[in-house]
Amino acid sequence: MSHRPALLQALPLAPALERRLADTYELHRLPPAGADREAFLAARGAQIECLVTSAAHGFDAALLDALPKLRVISSFGVGLDKLDVAAATARGIPVGYTPDVLNDCVADLAFGLMLAVARRVPEADRYVRAGRWAASTATPASAPFPLGRQVSGARLGILGLGRIGRTIAKRAGGFDMDVRYHSRRPVEGAPWKHEPQLLELARWADFLVVITAGGPETRHLVDDSVLDALGPQGFLVNVARGSVVDEEALVRALQDKRIAGAGLDVFESEPHVPRELFTLENVVMVPHIASATAQTREAMAQRVLDNLTAYFAGQPLPSAAPA
Repeated sequence: MSHRPALLQALPLAPALERRLADTYELHRLPPAGADREAFLAARGAQIECLVTSAAHGFDAALLDALPKLRVISSFGVGLDKLDVAAATARGIPVGYTPDVLNDCVADLAFGLMLAVARRVPEADRYVRAGRWAASTATPASAPFPLGRQVSGARLGILGLGRIGRTIAKRAGGFDMDVRYHSRRPVEGAPWKHEPQLLELARWADFLVVITAGGPETRHLVDDSVLDALGPQGFLVNVARGSVVDEEALVRALQDKRIAGAGLDVFESEPHVPRELFTLENVVMVPHIASATAQTREAMAQRVLDNLTAYFAGQPLPSAAPA
């Protein structure tokens, strides 16, 4: 394009993506909240034609109000709960995001967490590194490393059967797992059994994987009652949003062994994690890395670019967020 649209980058991005944006657009970086941001928006806001943000960073109506010439938004990620899509839609501004390209990586991590917590992999790693395995073989009276829980053949409950939920369900076939899912309504064409009640799904499942959307409608959907239904032999895995699980209730359930364990990629107040979890052996935690592979992040970056390119070519966005 001969005209270089002014693009506002709302947060730091991968250097390769930033370079590719700078090659095509007149790139501006949004300062942190405060006086500098207010001054920047007052001076430059009226020039901005496109905005790049992320699922974690989002945007709100106040930012849109400061960008009167904004024409298109492209978000790095699949979460929409921090994106005020309604405000953008009211202005006629299409919002792009990056679904599909991260399905496999998120599903992979869901199973990684499932295996890690059920087979006690991090705990076993610490056991070996501390020399306790060698010590246990030298002392006949020492207790062996405790038994884990078999994943193959177990009952897998999935909370949310969107793109990633379906990918997780397909993965479960390789583990000979019986799969059921809960969503507001049955998913057309899905071969797995729909469970209308989340409590009943939790009672049935050995593993409950949370992969539903975040936002007010699903806040604390997994609460004390769901955790009690999952029970002392059941495991929770969350690769969705921290807000879907009542974190205080989860901490209590893990401390009291009311559930067998949890594998967590997400937390309510990231990057802050409840310190009570740090000393528990029945939880495996990772720092929101479900899509964090080189291959997937490159595909997500390409989709951010593709959404912008399509808009300025007068074409529909390849991945438009639902209005």
